[in-house]
Amino acid sequence: MDFYKEQIKIGRATDLPAGKERLKYRLLEMLPGTLMWLTFILMISGSFFVPKWAIIFIVIFDVYWLLRSFYFSWHLRAGFRTMRENTAKDWIAELDKLNLPRNSLNIKNWRQEVWHMIILPFYKEEYPVLKSTFEGLAASGYPLEKFIVILSGEARAGDKTRETGERITKEFSRLFGRFLFTLHEDQPGELAGKGANETWAARLAKKNIVDAERIPYEKIIVSVFDVDTVPSRSYFGRLTYKYLTAQKPLRTSFQPLPLFINNIWEAPALARVISFSTTFFHIMNQMRPEKLVSFSSHAFPFAALAELDFWQTNVVSEDSRIFWQAVLKFNGDWRVEPLYVPVSMDANVAETFWSTMKNIYKQQQRWAYGSAEIPFFIYGFGKNKEIPFRVKLHWSFHLIESHWSWATNSLLIFVMGWLPILIGGNNFNSTILAYNAPQLSKYIMTSAMLGITTLTYISIILLPPRPPIYGKHKYIFMVLQWFLLPVSLILSGAVPAIDAQTRLFLGRYMGFWPTPKIRKGIQKEIFTSAAK
Repeated sequence: MDFYKEQIKIGRATDLPAGKERLKYRLLEMLPGTLMWLTFILMISGSFFVPKWAIIFIVIFDVYWLLRSFYFSWHLRAGFRTMRENTAKDWIAELDKLNLPRNSLNIKNWRQEVWHMIILPFYKEEYPVLKSTFEGLAASGYPLEKFIVILSGEARAGDKTRETGERITKEFSRLFGRFLFTLHEDQPGELAGKGANETWAARLAKKNIVDAERIPYEKIIVSVFDVDTVPSRSYFGRLTYKYLTAQKPLRTSFQPLPLFINNIWEAPALARVISFSTTFFHIMNQMRPEKLVSFSSHAFPFAALAELDFWQTNVVSEDSRIFWQAVLKFNGDWRVEPLYVPVSMDANVAETFWSTMKNIYKQQQRWAYGSAEIPFFIYGFGKNKEIPFRVKLHWSFHLIESHWSWATNSLLIFVMGWLPILIGGNNFNSTILAYNAPQLSKYIMTSAMLGITTLTYISIILLPPRPPIYGKHKYIFMVLQWFLLPVSLILSGAVPAIDAQTRLFLGRYMGFWPTPKIRKGIQKEIFTSAAK
């Protein structure tokens, strides 16, 4: 597949030579922003010129959103139940029961043959953040002698990063079968970010450990973690089990559930709602494996990564880009397998409330910039004639619709639904439709918001132990915080998504912004609450 080597050089339209192909890619970059702004323009103009049809559209859309909220709520509850069942199970015992000679990897003894490579890229994170992650690895319940741990800092971050890495190495390296600490040096053509660091680390591990010791590629599973990720005790056992029993283990990546709860007690109310909302989206989404794309901390077979030449080094969203690399490289024969077990990560917390809000906005903007994947895979689909049309259609519709919804839905529901009344004119406002439609929308939205009870219940269960510094009255605020959900959907959902898609539309490309990991010094046990 000759086109693949050229495809993974593309991070943006300007990476293509001037001419027809660059123009084609540039038009695809404009697609998400075009659809988003066209929706807003049509809604505003329709509210002014044809308010009757605009308000009928809003009522129909509200009904659609009500049905969709029931659909999401059902999947969330089902996903939560499945997560608790899988987390409670002893996966080491399940592995010992496997009839391994039947698996497609020719592995007969998982304890002796299966290796886990854990890549931990970091930038300027403090020692306590890294320490909690390594304590989680050490307490994972999996044979540590089969761990290959790669800690990869950024050389440009300065001496403090080197000192933190050396301190972690001195304290933890002896616990694992193999350990490598490295500092990533910036390379020509790279975008300073996580993808470049991960690829640097993986290539070093391949050369200095895997190839040097002749470890078979198919017997290594790679987990690439954000440096604040604390795996649950069930994670590595469950991952190994799914890898050994997958129908096509070398054409499958694996996705745990990210719970943004490590420091949730320290977060302000709005930040907690945003963190829990992100967690709940991923719990719900694991019940729809046909729509799963790798996100944040994820796992990949090393053999496939080596074929892909690891993560692309000139993009912002390397976690999702590696999925599209695999889809293009292997002619659509790639899927993400949900693990239904959690890894816990930090909620977005800064020193002050406004700093926290600023960081949340930047983080959501970076995630929303994942709309840059749309031109990448559509352009690649056009080049690769081996991918079935149904696969191309499925992923094109799903990703375009999801990014469109991200930017538009909450504004259509909570803000623009009132436009026909506000600017539709006196003649329209005197009609029965103008009087009844807002009342009907109100009842529909009230019914949809009943799903908050599910969100509240699950969020309370997921909470880590309450630090003594907080009184029991804090639980009251953990319930009341959910009334901020409409605000969070707009300010931390729609607005940064509009920003990101508009930047892509205008060709004002974003760089990688690393989310600061700040702990306020409250002593607490870092753990995954689903393992209670």
